[in-house]
Amino acid sequence: MHLKQLRPYLYVVPAFIFLFFFTYYPAGFAMVRSLFHWNTSNIQPAFAGLHNYQQLLQSRRFWQVVTNTVIYSLSFILVSTAIALFLAVQINKVKRLGSFYKSVFFYPTMIPMAAAAMIWMFMYLPDYGLINAYLRRLGLESVNWLNDRHIALFSVTMVGIWKYTGYYMLLFLAGLTNVPEELMDAAKIEGANGRQRLFKISLPLISSHLFFILIIAIINALEAVDQIYIMTQGGPSNSTNLIVYFIYQNGFRFWDMGTASALTSLLIVTLLLVVSVLFTTLGKKVYYEV
Repeated sequence: MHLKQLRPYLYVVPAFIFLFFFTYYPAGFAMVRSLFHWNTSNIQPAFAGLHNYQQLLQSRRFWQVVTNTVIYSLSFILVSTAIALFLAVQINKVKRLGSFYKSVFFYPTMIPMAAAAMIWMFMYLPDYGLINAYLRRLGLESVNWLNDRHIALFSVTMVGIWKYTGYYMLLFLAGLTNVPEELMDAAKIEGANGRQRLFKISLPLISSHLFFILIIAIINALEAVDQIYIMTQGGPSNSTNLIVYFIYQNGFRFWDMGTASALTSLLIVTLLLVVSVLFTTLGKKVYYEV
């Protein structure tokens, strides 16, 4: 093979090196270590087979974390995507101040999640928080947003929705601005209302953007940890504990690296399965021309 034929492959070598050392190798290492007992009682890893996985599957705490993660993920994905699409459609209609509205809604995306969590934590304060202050002005009682096990998960979900909705909105806008105007004008002449134009023309044409946003939203939901660490530490009563924070707890609080590795392996496999299913089902219906 000539050097000119090799040149395109040489350009991707740095990316593959980075992926190997910071993605593939850590993932493989975690999967191997998940087969060992490796904790404060076993400083030297001892082979355990599938015992770590068996313990997890028999743990009520693990299944509560799984339930929390599913609820958080579905709420985050559905609400953030729906709001982002609504904002994109409305801003796409604006002829003036469009850039201003884009900046306003995109701004939370630029804030680090740790800082966003701190902002919302102060807003949620029972006595001095902004949200409860407005509730009291309306004659309503204050709500203990982060210490009530029935609404704490909803409270931390709002942080993720607030932060990422603006990013998804811009991705939707990128697709909507490329929808041919003559198609929309023709639909208007034929008598199609706004809802029909959105669901029959715009959404099918920007399905590639919607599919990409769905994949990114799933990843963002499953990797949520910063707001949990800062705002609730998984409490109260484990009601806000999500899978990544549970991995952190087992690995760096309980020093049970075997269980943490097993959790990491389960998360990787689950994410790969979900993405594979999406690509083999919805991925075949995506329109890529716009």
